[in-house]
This record gives sequence, C-alpha cells and structure tokens, in this order.
Amino acid sequence: MANECEICGKKTTFGIKYARRGAAKAKGGSGAKISGKTGRAFKPNLQNVRAEVDGRIRRLRVCTDCLSAGKVKKAARGQMSLRKALAG
Repeated sequence: MANECEICGKKTTFGIKYARRGAAKAKGGSGAKISGKTGRAFKPNLQNVRAEVDGRIRRLRVCTDCLSAGKVKKAARGQMSLRKALAG
C-alpha cells in the first residue's frame, strides 16, 4: 500500500533538514552557520475514509486537504443509511 492520496496523488516528498549554530547577526552574533545537513521526508496527512464512489461505499486513503476541500463524499454510517442505500 503506497503512502499516496487516492484522490489528488499527493505522496511523500524529500528534502533537507539544516542544523544551524551561532547567533544571528541581528542579535549581535557573527551569523548562523550550517553545521550539518540531514535528509528528511515530508509525508502527507492521510486518513482512512469510508466514501461514496460511483454510488458504492469504498475505503479510501485520502489526504486532509481533499477532505476539507469537499472532494470526497463521506459515506453515512449506521443501519438506517444502509437500508436507504439498498432501497433506493
């Protein structure tokens, strides 16, 4: 299972974390120097969601950006919603 949003395709990206040492020049120091660089990963905030897709209920891994933007219609929970779905 990939760490990727099933709606927008957002996935893990990679970058660099910088370790700095020394006071900033604005604070009277001689300037902050980079003392180390380490690789790091930026991972999307994925949630497992029961969603309606083409009239059927499926489990999806969706990022929170897509959820808050309304790109996914969450499925109703409970017996009454199941009966309504089967009847209609």
